[in-house]
Amino acid sequence: MYLSRKIDDYLHAWKSSDNKKPLIIKGARQVGKTKSILEFSHASYENTVYINFVIEPKFMTILSDGYSAESIIKNISLIEPSFRFIPGKTLIIFDELQQNPDIATSLKSFCIDSRFDVICSGSLLETHYKKIHSNSVGYKIDYEMHSMDFEEFLWAMKYHDLSESILKKMLLCTPFSITEMSVIKNLFTEYCILGGMPEVVLNFIEKKSFSGTLEIQKQIQLGYEEDIRKYAESLDQTKIVSVYRSIPAQLGKENKKFQFSKVKNGARSREYSGCIEWLLDSGIINACYCLNYPELPLKGNIDTSKFKLYFSDTGLLVSALDEQAQDNLRANRNLGVYKGALYENFVSEAFVKQGLGLYYYKRENSTLEEDFFARTADELIPIEVKANSNASKTLRTLIESSRYPEIKRGIKLSDQNVGNSDKILTFPYFCCFLIKRFLNQF
Repeated sequence: MYLSRKIDDYLHAWKSSDNKKPLIIKGARQVGKTKSILEFSHASYENTVYINFVIEPKFMTILSDGYSAESIIKNISLIEPSFRFIPGKTLIIFDELQQNPDIATSLKSFCIDSRFDVICSGSLLETHYKKIHSNSVGYKIDYEMHSMDFEEFLWAMKYHDLSESILKKMLLCTPFSITEMSVIKNLFTEYCILGGMPEVVLNFIEKKSFSGTLEIQKQIQLGYEEDIRKYAESLDQTKIVSVYRSIPAQLGKENKKFQFSKVKNGARSREYSGCIEWLLDSGIINACYCLNYPELPLKGNIDTSKFKLYFSDTGLLVSALDEQAQDNLRANRNLGVYKGALYENFVSEAFVKQGLGLYYYKRENSTLEEDFFARTADELIPIEVKANSNASKTLRTLIESSRYPEIKRGIKLSDQNVGNSDKILTFPYFCCFLIKRFLNQF
């Protein structure tokens, strides 16, 4: 069973485009890259040449005669004579590119040759691009793939039009009915527990229960740590693992700012900065940086020494919690004491999957702190994630103070229905996957 993904439309548009360039699909392990590529290839091409450098190391020598498309095709044919290369009708897939990253250097030749379409795929590519990033520049396209977002999860659960209905409610500021809230909140809780790894979601659909999903998530976690030990060259691999394992506890604190002392007593940032960079490049965590001041522009206005770290898939965060919390989550669908951390992680994940940056603000020597920010053409929008229904004092301060002229309104995400009061828009948590579309249309 294949679960539809947003990359499906992108791949078909890529195939139909004029002046098509080789495509590199990047993303963390197990997010569904290979499955989507093969599904697309079998539906769209008469002939597929699939090479996996991990499963079939015999293909590691195909660059031995240089980087030209002709010599590579010749060597592939020598190694596997059953492969056919039909000009205009063949897709060549180089999978697990991190095992043989120099293949990226050949993409310029394949682009110029233009007889065959080429897609490369792999995890940890950003960590390897540092060696090859200047090769084939201008002759390839990069695409970042993530685990399934909430909209793709809704598709998998057969709710194909629900996201548009949710967006309409947001735009018209119309509350959800009791039935709508109940159904969508239940789907959202399931997604928070499962995350978006396709194998986990498929297991849930087929078994109609959470049975077996935790075991799959644990294996993915072990796979990440195995990748660290296999591919993290010239870095202290134990430190990378320690940083990764510390994130759930760091998010459980009231102050979720990442603290190196929570990784190891006496630890300093200079000892671990390379480890965090490696985890970010691998795509398995996301970083939210503190703004120097809540104003535009955002990217050039951050303090890189202050940040929060989140898992790139909330389901994997859930799988890293203690066993009692695991049982309670899956049996009762109760997010319990971890609710604040899980919802905040979900929002960070949803923002990244929409292409939004992650920024927060904490004023020195003050209780003023805001969880996230987004922007329109000329406005800065503070976004607060509330684990309760208390008043939003920070939002109110940011909106009403003359110190922040670019902030005219704010958004509160909470366990409440849609509302609009005194320039604060309130949405249920599950709406955050539509924030970018909402701001573009509002």
